[in-house]
Amino acid sequence: MVGTTLTFLGGALSVTGSKFLLETDQQRILIDCGLFQGEKKLRLLNWEPLHVDPASIDCVLLTHAHLDHCGYLPRLVRDGFAGPIWATDGTIALAEIVLRDSAHIQESDARDAAQGGYSRHDSPQPLYTTADAETAISLLKFIDFDTDLELPGGVIARFTRAAHILGSASIHVTTPTGDVLFSGDLGRRDHPVLRPRETPPSASVVLIESTYGDREHREWEDCPHEELADAIRRTISRGGRVLIPSFAVDRTEILLKTLAEMKEEDRIPDVPIFVDSPMGVQALRVYQSEEQRDELLTDLQGRDFTHLGDVHEVLTLDESVKLQSSTEPAIIISSSGMATAGRVVHHLERILPSGLNTIVFTGYQAKGTRGHSLITGAKHIKMFGSQVPVRAEVLLDDGFSVHADGSDLIDWLADLSPKPQSVYCVHGEAGAEVLAERIRTELNIDTYVPALGTTIELPHPLFSS
Repeated sequence: MVGTTLTFLGGALSVTGSKFLLETDQQRILIDCGLFQGEKKLRLLNWEPLHVDPASIDCVLLTHAHLDHCGYLPRLVRDGFAGPIWATDGTIALAEIVLRDSAHIQESDARDAAQGGYSRHDSPQPLYTTADAETAISLLKFIDFDTDLELPGGVIARFTRAAHILGSASIHVTTPTGDVLFSGDLGRRDHPVLRPRETPPSASVVLIESTYGDREHREWEDCPHEELADAIRRTISRGGRVLIPSFAVDRTEILLKTLAEMKEEDRIPDVPIFVDSPMGVQALRVYQSEEQRDELLTDLQGRDFTHLGDVHEVLTLDESVKLQSSTEPAIIISSSGMATAGRVVHHLERILPSGLNTIVFTGYQAKGTRGHSLITGAKHIKMFGSQVPVRAEVLLDDGFSVHADGSDLIDWLADLSPKPQSVYCVHGEAGAEVLAERIRTELNIDTYVPALGTTIELPHPLFSS
């Protein structure tokens, strides 16, 4: 019997484009199918042919609904994939929203580039269309947590709660010649909204995310997120606006809950809060739906955990344009979280040139994104073919991240029994090498940081000890 191989098609030495191809003598399985974001050299990979013919892939196993894990699905479908996409109920509900929004942005960006004349291509085309997204959505198939999914060729997959976002899972896959555990993105032990993560079955080979593998989350004392509260107070006092670029899924929910608590404690002034993200509003409704209540912390089930009075949902484009034109003091939450696309870019164009305003980033900013440029001191940002001056205050409060930090990741690995034979640190930049060294030192497990395109055979490690 031919052995089982695993190829790293994304999420290798980067935090985007997660794709892992598992091949047996009878099956080709893709675990995650993410979009590359950030630096141009990464974004261009979205346009490159996949390692194998998409039509030859039998199924996709999806860890969760963030764009860097599911956003390439419509392109995969466009190029010939027609198999099932297995995911939990929460992931399916959110992926439908994310994929439709992404397709809309792809089409809008191509149209704007053509009309604005700032594309190098004579006729810029979207990576995929709304029709492609709808086809991908039609292939989504439900699998519950802690249930064996039996696939052809003796392959069994099992999804375990990862508590990163609603529906997120780690996926254990057993084949006739080896087994492997994909961590997906792991949540912190103390997610502010979701039930805690659970420990999955161990495997001879483990892939672990390393986004925050080189850092530790701050321990709050009396005033959590005081930098954000202070930024809001001083910005409103000088008559400015606070823009918070936010990941539409999970981050918007946590932000609204935090802002509600700050208002209750009189830590921030009573000003209007606008959620200018149709995807963010839709995701919020999924989190608050009866169908998903079992994933929430017990004390949040069955109630509106945002409980804010002066919150305005900005749904239409006309409403968004009107909000952009206003200069009245306000807090604006808009996606995307790294300011790569969407309505937040238009807000930035208006808000950045004025020193009255403040932009607060609330999570990891990958290299090559506008968010990374701003938090590292950029004086101008390119948008819509022009350079926009940066005079607004820029702040990073990364205490909102629900990625497991270095110690969380070590703890997750240490809980696996029996101990894995080898570990591969994926979905990380600087954090990958730092985490790999911690694992070798603290857990005494052979650990590697694979390059893009690397293929290994299960259950053997990439290098001999």
